[in-house]
Amino acid sequence: MSMAERRSFLGVEHSVLGQRWEHALDSREEAAATRMAQDTAIPDVVCRVLAGRGVEASRAQAFFHPTIRDLMPDPSRFTDMDAAAARLADAIERRESIAIFGDYDVDGAASSALLRLYLERLGLKAAIRIPDRLTEGYGPNPAIVRELADGGATLVVTVDCGTTSHDALDEAKRLGLDVIVLDHHQTGPNLPAAAAIVNPNRQDDLSGQGMLCAAGVVFMTLTAVSRELRRRGRAAAALPDLMEFLDLVALATVCDVVPLVGLNRAFVVRGLAVMRQSRNPGLNALARVAGLTVAGDVYHLGYILGPRINAGGRIGRADLGATLLTAPNEGVATEIAAELHLLNEERQGMERRMLAEAESEVAAEIGTGEGPAILIAARDSWHPGIVGLIAARLKERYARPAVAIAFDATGRGTGSGRSATGLDLGALVRDAVEAGILLKGGGHAMAAGLTVERHRLGDFRAFAEEESRRALGSFRQQGRLAIDGALAAMGATTSLVAEVERAGPYGAGHAQPVFALPRHRIATAAVVGKGHVRVSLTGADGGAVSAIAFRSADTELGRRLIARGDPIHAAGTLSVDRYRGRETVSFRILDIANVKR
Repeated sequence: MSMAERRSFLGVEHSVLGQRWEHALDSREEAAATRMAQDTAIPDVVCRVLAGRGVEASRAQAFFHPTIRDLMPDPSRFTDMDAAAARLADAIERRESIAIFGDYDVDGAASSALLRLYLERLGLKAAIRIPDRLTEGYGPNPAIVRELADGGATLVVTVDCGTTSHDALDEAKRLGLDVIVLDHHQTGPNLPAAAAIVNPNRQDDLSGQGMLCAAGVVFMTLTAVSRELRRRGRAAAALPDLMEFLDLVALATVCDVVPLVGLNRAFVVRGLAVMRQSRNPGLNALARVAGLTVAGDVYHLGYILGPRINAGGRIGRADLGATLLTAPNEGVATEIAAELHLLNEERQGMERRMLAEAESEVAAEIGTGEGPAILIAARDSWHPGIVGLIAARLKERYARPAVAIAFDATGRGTGSGRSATGLDLGALVRDAVEAGILLKGGGHAMAAGLTVERHRLGDFRAFAEEESRRALGSFRQQGRLAIDGALAAMGATTSLVAEVERAGPYGAGHAQPVFALPRHRIATAAVVGKGHVRVSLTGADGGAVSAIAFRSADTELGRRLIARGDPIHAAGTLSVDRYRGRETVSFRILDIANVKR
């Protein structure tokens, strides 16, 4: 059954947010869920979640307990992996001077830290070089390559970058400096000269692991390196235990918003278990300054720890994140974590101002009509390190792809975009570069970065709109909310949430289940925190559940909740709040709809 043919849920054709509510399961999946509930001891609501995500009954128990051993392919299936492993093994045996060059985001910091900690366990000191976002930009350049060579490096390993760095790698070749690229960004057919380029998204790679983030690629590479060292006679007991580093892989996997399916899901499940053991001083210190007793779930990684690590690369010192994750002890880690925490608070203030300006610009562009298929907002006064966050907020609020661009005094703009399902934004940006509209750019299907001259902004708007409209059609066709099932407030218990969480962790590509609470009344409503609306929902059975709609106070959703009034249908996700040993269920409201009379 196509999306256009899916049945409406509770008859909601037009919600308060203008969405059509639809059954997440088609007729085949409904039947599969029923069979699974009959053939297993799995609760019906969890069977619906599993069936809606393509999990068969025979694989259900294995799905609850994903293992890296079962899901990880032979590293040699990656193009250039054997060459990369051999060159790194040579460097380890010769005790060469190795430089690690990483990106300034969480994935780059975690990838750099993972590689450095592995080498340290083998007695090698590797320097980490992270470029300044404002003055040096993304990826290596010839000047930095010369800097690393002058510093004595004989091998440079780029992580989360390098696949498109032709000039930098040409300079390395001229200097006789070997480079290994460990990356995951999409690229064209022409690759720079390097000792090895391991990238599951290069066009000649057949590994089938294109969903990995850079830290996942680094983990696979270190698995191959350990295998190569064993082949050369190194005792297994003398090699680092890679499982100890899975907290870093989980952090990067969640924060880089890659699909939480297959091997990625196993990385996160096992990585969260490692994180709960509090092995990394940097993550421990960051959790403390953020007010967490333990960082134990995907939300903590993506919304509490990740933004603080990113704050260094956005508005502070670019290497703070990697330095934190490789901190040798709690004392050093605490100082760095405190600095990142303060930078994150400063970043939040900048983001609020920029978002207000961006929303004003977008509202004027949309007017009373349908508006563009892709939103492009640009200002001179914006901080280029925060434009990605603005694009993400615009995409979330207006349910369509968005790009935010910060122009400097020379008229050159640094932009970042976030996409919606159906539009490969990375490909769009690369095509605009090929067409001469953008100076440079690239990324993934769901996120991309770019550089554009001010006088080409209009050309980019027209190009992006044409490509987006072709891929997505009218944005109104995307206004759907898939709902996994219906519950009553009385049924929203901690035990139910625990059962649903068994099928997690949830994230990109493995969506958090959405449930509807039909015909519930709003007993209380109040604005809390920074524009959130908290309500108590009560059902006809007398049950009640605490609910919250984040950042909604000034939206139609928030205004309708505050007004209370007639019963509503509410759609959202379930979680458990834990405070001082007490657990309570919380319902995050995503949308509401009027009850038909």
